[in-house]
Amino acid sequence: MALRSITRPLLYILLIAISLFYLMPVYVMLVTSLKPLDEITLAEMWKIPTSIDFSSYSVAFSKLAPNLMNSFYLVIPATILSALLGSLNGYVLSKWQFKGSNALFTAILFGMFIPYQSILIPLIQFLREIGLYNTIAGLVFVHVVYGLPITTLMFRNFYASIPVSMLESAKIDGAGFLGIFRHIMIPLSITGFVVVGIWQFTNIWNEFLFAVTITTSDQQPVMVALQNLSGSQIVQWNVQMAGALLAALPTLLVYIFLGKFFVRGLLAGSVKG
Repeated sequence: MALRSITRPLLYILLIAISLFYLMPVYVMLVTSLKPLDEITLAEMWKIPTSIDFSSYSVAFSKLAPNLMNSFYLVIPATILSALLGSLNGYVLSKWQFKGSNALFTAILFGMFIPYQSILIPLIQFLREIGLYNTIAGLVFVHVVYGLPITTLMFRNFYASIPVSMLESAKIDGAGFLGIFRHIMIPLSITGFVVVGIWQFTNIWNEFLFAVTITTSDQQPVMVALQNLSGSQIVQWNVQMAGALLAALPTLLVYIFLGKFFVRGLLAGSVKG
């Protein structure tokens, strides 16, 4: 008992120290974003600013605002579509299995291991042919297709634990394929949708390669515009850090408000899958 009373405070101290070490880059970004440009030096990057200056945030926001909206126009439909299509795939592959369904599932999962770089040239050519190159809709299409393997895997594992007897009872009551999916599968998989939604939102928001190659100028998401803030000769580090914090804010808010559901969904999937 005495040993436990000693080790618990030590454990807390260790966890706090690890957390502070992990948060050091965030601290540097925050204090740098609040400093005037003439106070920013490598030797004094740890120091608290002598005067708080929010002008860097107004400059960064004015430059990033259109691209922030582009990111929202991209992330919201791409996340919703990939989650819905992935849930349908998982539903079919777990509860309506047919001859060759396992081979089809394996082929879908193979898409997770295809590097982005290997398909860029044919992808751009294809998007040009269908008129979606340099459009937000083209980026949505790409992220939905690339997100299907992981969303299908997540939902298939989640649906695997739902008893078949529940579906058979619904069939006896007259429910069809879509009726079972709408009235049984979706209500039972809300946590699964939260997990997939957070996963896809974060990945799509932070993705850079597709964004920089498929879109140009005014169609670019915020991550590409953030790289363009660096300038050509003089780097305004306070504006850069303020822009980075603004760009990271949406995903941070998602994890703050939905983080507990994300962890709960992951644990549920690990037990049920």
